[in-house]
Amino acid sequence: MKFLNLAIASLLGSSLLAFAASAKPKILFIMSDDHTWQAIGSYGSHLKEVAPTPNIDRLADEGMLLKNVFCTNSICTPSRATILSGQYSHRNGVLTLADTWNKYHHPNLAIEMQKAGYQTAIIGKWHLHSEPVGFDYYKVLPGQGLYFNPLLKEKGKPWKDANEGGEPHPGHSSDVIGKETLDWLKAKRSDDQPFFLMCHFKAPHGLWEYAPRFEDLYANRDIPEPHSLFEDSSDRSEGSERYGTTVGPTNQIRSRVKRMQSKNWPTGTLDISGMNEKEQTRAAYQKYLKDYLRCVAGIDENVGRILDYLDEADLADDTLVVYTGDQGMMLGEHDRVDKRWAFEESMRMPFIVRYPKEIEANSINEDIINNTDFAPTFLDFAGARPPREMQGRSFRPNLLGNTPRNWREATYYRYWMHRAHHDTPAHYAIRTQRYKLVFYYGLPVHPTLNAIAEGETETVTEANMHMISSWDISKAEPTPAGLELYDLEKDPYEQNNVYGNPTYAKIAEYLKAQLLQYKKNIGDTDEPYPNLMRRRESVWAN
Repeated sequence: MKFLNLAIASLLGSSLLAFAASAKPKILFIMSDDHTWQAIGSYGSHLKEVAPTPNIDRLADEGMLLKNVFCTNSICTPSRATILSGQYSHRNGVLTLADTWNKYHHPNLAIEMQKAGYQTAIIGKWHLHSEPVGFDYYKVLPGQGLYFNPLLKEKGKPWKDANEGGEPHPGHSSDVIGKETLDWLKAKRSDDQPFFLMCHFKAPHGLWEYAPRFEDLYANRDIPEPHSLFEDSSDRSEGSERYGTTVGPTNQIRSRVKRMQSKNWPTGTLDISGMNEKEQTRAAYQKYLKDYLRCVAGIDENVGRILDYLDEADLADDTLVVYTGDQGMMLGEHDRVDKRWAFEESMRMPFIVRYPKEIEANSINEDIINNTDFAPTFLDFAGARPPREMQGRSFRPNLLGNTPRNWREATYYRYWMHRAHHDTPAHYAIRTQRYKLVFYYGLPVHPTLNAIAEGETETVTEANMHMISSWDISKAEPTPAGLELYDLEKDPYEQNNVYGNPTYAKIAEYLKAQLLQYKKNIGDTDEPYPNLMRRRESVWAN
């Protein structure tokens, strides 16, 4: 009888464990590098008709489209570190592309998912320099990775940091990453555990090398131009007006016109012979967008294949599927290229989620969410509490239509890499539902990089030297400081800077105070940087 009771208890225990595992959703987290919301059909931008994304849009039709999700630092490596740690850049230590995330000294989403009973895997872009920790399986690109015949570093084989290592896989990177994701789902996942799978595409990051099958896509069409391609920026502050990579020849330091004339440009040289400046801008815009959108088409195809497999394997109803980009991207808005800016196109992230058991189909959420919230949300679905060190908050209730009364009313943004690569000045900002205040402080205050500029290279690890060598810190001279204020209700394209307008004087003062309070709350104050403090006090007093 004793043995019978033990056997029954054992069976019950196994059944309870199996039930607990089945009650937790499987989680598929798809993220594409630099895939901005304007280039996703369901967001309804000026590109919707010419460049639909039917498979990604299917997720929005069957789930929820989130319209106000923001990154806190619009650059690849910092955004990824924030997503995994649930912390702002200054807290997790990854402020720039040159920083290596210390995954042992900060919260790690993958480790926490393992603790919650999940089988974890990441396939595709990693871009955090050091070896992934907390994953039962990984197969990741070294550094930025190649578009064609990419190298992939697989768990169980010798690891080399940053851009080193990996074995070649024939094909275009989007197809390779899609195939490897499907192979893991079909052959490597466990039937006894829920999974947390990160499928991270390299595309559509520059230099936008698309698969050959898309060569003729958009060949006979003109891509619609954004409202602000030829904007009058005379009302912008000195802090931003003359900086950043432009589409046209406006910025003599770096422009798409200039770079696309290079014989080494991978998708063909831009011919601007006999064109005036406006014609050059239009020609560069068309080439830029067509190359970019051809890369997007390859991602959408592979997302479709993955979704089809979930249907075929009867996994769709039990799987939480998220599609996002690691930040937004400037697609010619304000005559700009790249991300980095606090403009909407750059700091807003696409975020679409489907989970039939909880999330209403074809629904929309407009709450302010940022990427510190991703990790706590995934952990909430996994039935786990986030570590106290995480600064974000689960937005699972928001997805269910139950936004907490004390939900955040603003989000904070900071770009640290002063004039690096794309000549964008350092700045920070606060964004509420209606307003955005941006302070371009224009100083290189990153502590590690300042040490490098002064010759103290012993503070730099071998893993991040590859990024620093391409960034001449000695040329990152200060730029003018400036404040900008936008009324997003009246001016959604941010073409009318109203800072200094008497009508908005009280709002400007309120937002300044709110911004400083937000900085204090998250621990990113200006006190460690005396030069920045002096600039702020001088500019804000006027």
